[in-house]
Amino acid sequence: MKALVWHGEGDIRLDTVADPTIQEPTDAIVRITCSAICGTDLHFIRGTMAGMKEGTILGHEAVGVVEEVGSAVRGLSCGDRVIACSTMSCGVCRYCRMGQTAQCDVANPNGTQAGTSFFGGPAPTGPVDGLQAEYARVPWASNTLIPLPDNVSDDQAILLSDIYPTAWFGAELAGVRRGDTVAVYEAGAVGQLAIAAAYQQGAGRVWAIDGVESRLDKARGQNAEVINFNGEDPVEALMDATLGVGVDAVIEAVGVDSQRPAHGPAASAGEQQAEEFAAEVAQVAPKTNVQGENWVPPQRPFAVVPVGRGVGGQVRPDRDHRGVLPRSDVLLHWGCHQQEPHPALR
Repeated sequence: MKALVWHGEGDIRLDTVADPTIQEPTDAIVRITCSAICGTDLHFIRGTMAGMKEGTILGHEAVGVVEEVGSAVRGLSCGDRVIACSTMSCGVCRYCRMGQTAQCDVANPNGTQAGTSFFGGPAPTGPVDGLQAEYARVPWASNTLIPLPDNVSDDQAILLSDIYPTAWFGAELAGVRRGDTVAVYEAGAVGQLAIAAAYQQGAGRVWAIDGVESRLDKARGQNAEVINFNGEDPVEALMDATLGVGVDAVIEAVGVDSQRPAHGPAASAGEQQAEEFAAEVAQVAPKTNVQGENWVPPQRPFAVVPVGRGVGGQVRPDRDHRGVLPRSDVLLHWGCHQQEPHPALR
C-alpha cells in the first residue's frame, strides 16, 4: 500500500509499504477513505517535537471502512464506516471510564506510566503507525473506532477525529459559561473551531486574535470580533474592549509553533526578546531541515513560554481550576485534548 512516511526532519515520502495485519485480538484493519494533516504532523517535520522513529507512518485523523477485525472485537463488523480517534484507548480502565480516554492506562505499548498513545507519533507514544495511508491497523478497536451514521459524510466526520474535540476541550478547560467573554489566540483551523465551541458552550462575545487577515475574515464569519496583532497590541485591545475588566476565558489555540508580531505596537517587545526566543527555539528544535520557506521552526515555541504572561483575561475564584499552574493572578489550565467526540455519536 501507499503511505506517508517520516524519514527525518524535513524528509517525508510517499512510500510503498507492507499492508497492515492483525497483531492482537483487539485490533482492526481499516481502509482509509479520508485523512487529514494536523499541526502536530508539522512539528515532527519541522523538528519541534523530538523522538520520531524513522519509518513511522504519519497521521492521526481518519475516517474509513472496517476491513477485518480481531477475535476480541465484538461490536464492529466488516463494512462498518468508522471514525478513528486520534488517541487509542481500551474503554475499560479507570481513565477511560471517566471519559479521559487520552490518558488510557493500557493503550500505550510502553507501559502504564508512558502516557498518551496516538497514531503516527514519536517513540514514547508507541510508536503506532499512523493514518495517512491506504490501510491502518487500529489497536483497541472497540473503543478507538466509532461507528458513523449514514447521514454523516466523510468530510464532516473527519472533524471529529481530532481537531474538533481539541477545540471543544480547549473551551472546556477555559471554563466557558453562558454569557462569558472569551479570547481565542490564533484563528487557524483549531482556532476557528475553538470559536465555534466557545459559542456552543454559551459564550456571549468572542474575540479572535491573529496576524493573518484571511483567518480573521473567517472568524468574522462566525460573528467573532477580531484583533490583528500586527496592527495593535492584543492585550491592550482586549482590555479596551472589555472596559478594563479583561475577558472571562482565554483559549490558546496556537500549539507549539507560535509567531510574534512582525510590526505594530506589539512588535517591539518581541524584538527586545529576540535573542531569548532564538535560544528557546534552539532548545526545542535542536535539529531542523529548513528548505526554502518549508519546515521553518517557529519564532517562539509555546512549549517553553513562561506561563501567565499577559493575555488580557481574568480568573474567577469560583471556578474549578483542577491541575492548574499558578503565576501571579493568572491560572493556566491545560490537558491532553482527546476525550469523547462532541456531539457524541454513540
